[in-house]
Amino acid sequence: MPQASPRRPSDAPDAPPLLDGPALTPTALVRAMVMAYRARGMDPSRALELAQIAPSHLVDPVGRITATQMEVVSDAAMRELDDEALGCFTRPLPWGSYGLLARASLSSPTLGVALKRWCRHHGLLAPDVTLSVEVAGEVASIVLRLHHDPGAMAELGAVSVLRNIHGLASWYVDSRIPLQGAWFAHPAPPHADAYTVLFDGPTRFDAEHAAIHFDARYLGLPVRRDEAAMNQLLQRALFLTVRSYRRDRLLVQRVRALLASRPQDAHNANDLAALLHTSPRTLHRQLKDEGASLQRLKDEVRRQRAADLLLRSRKPIKQVAEAAGFQNEKSFIRAFKGWTGQSPGEFRGQ
Repeated sequence: MPQASPRRPSDAPDAPPLLDGPALTPTALVRAMVMAYRARGMDPSRALELAQIAPSHLVDPVGRITATQMEVVSDAAMRELDDEALGCFTRPLPWGSYGLLARASLSSPTLGVALKRWCRHHGLLAPDVTLSVEVAGEVASIVLRLHHDPGAMAELGAVSVLRNIHGLASWYVDSRIPLQGAWFAHPAPPHADAYTVLFDGPTRFDAEHAAIHFDARYLGLPVRRDEAAMNQLLQRALFLTVRSYRRDRLLVQRVRALLASRPQDAHNANDLAALLHTSPRTLHRQLKDEGASLQRLKDEVRRQRAADLLLRSRKPIKQVAEAAGFQNEKSFIRAFKGWTGQSPGEFRGQ
């Protein structure tokens, strides 16, 4: 989904230094781009030079580049090849194809409708694959099914398409959409550990088809962007495919739900972060972005749970404490007094 203007990525006035930040993106993806050049009898040297990627660096089977280098080399390759699919499909996707797909879904009322439209329209441009939105219980999936063997381009095709639609989906609703897992039909590559950076959650290889999985509630979020925002996005759309979106508009709800449904498994930030497939530091930062804190959410959920059990059941105080997520009765009584000014027994009316 690149920009419509012909400006070179390195000409952008706000372009960050290419080598800043950790080198986490596998060079194997760039090797596939080079193969696309070779297949068309073209020279990839200029794209590699723009991204400051030495050809010798591509030989390393587990080599890495920075996110900015990946953004720049992808942008240059798409322009020079005039193919936003980077040679992954039998039919090239001319410059502006993914921007067209993004615009076509912009008027959708919800993310679910936008993604279904995007997948349907993608099939019109690239019949090599079928993309679909599927829901099973509380899990939504964007599934990519191949209609022929793409050979050595399999990894780049699946990774780029799924990261594209994941980044765009997050942008549509102005929210980070954390993944619960990602599947790929190709075998695990030597750089398989890099997939923990490319995609949230556990990664599965040699699957029947490629897919990303996430909480189905995100499908109900409204599309929050307009035409002006779209025009701005298309000036540097590849940014979305190589960097994670920060804000998560459903995070507070997801944390509350886990605290309520699995209180014994969510005693602290480490436990909760593991359930959410993120790190404690990221969890705290994202909650802060949403104007919340883990402690306040824990207090709210535990207070409500404890109050309900005290008023609507005859469970002993010790069992109420356990059900509310406390590890012992003494800490529960102290916390409850702090919330209400009463002991649990006084609140119950005993």
